[in-house]
Amino acid sequence: MSLTRRSLMEAAAARFGWRRAYGDTTAVDEMLTEQTETAYTEAADHAALATAKNDHVLSVQPGVLDVRGRVLADVLYLEGVLAGARNRGLPPELIERLEDAVDHGHELTVLIADTVRTTAALHAAK
Repeated sequence: MSLTRRSLMEAAAARFGWRRAYGDTTAVDEMLTEQTETAYTEAADHAALATAKNDHVLSVQPGVLDVRGRVLADVLYLEGVLAGARNRGLPPELIERLEDAVDHGHELTVLIADTVRTTAALHAAK
C-alpha cells in the first residue's frame, strides 16, 4: 500500500514498527506477505555480511547468541499473549495455535543454544 493510500495512523505504525489488528483474512495475508518480502529483502544483506564475517566457529557465536536472545524474548512475549487469551476465554482454536507457537519457539531456543554450545566445543577441541 502506498503512503498516499495509508492513514496517518498506518504511516506512524509502519514508521515505529507498531502493529494493528486486521479484521479480515485478506488484510492479514497482505501483512504476512509484506513481512515475508521485507525479511527476504533484508536477508540478502545478512547473507553477504555473514559470508564475509563468519570464517571461524567463534565468529558465528555472537550472531547466534543475539538471535537466541531475540527469539527467547519473543517467545516469552507470546507466553503472555497466550496467558491473556486463556484468561479471557478466547476460542480454543486460538489457544491451541498460540500453544503450538510457544512450544515451537522454546524448541527453537534449545536448538539455537545447542548451536552456541557447539561453537564453543569445536573451538575448545582445536
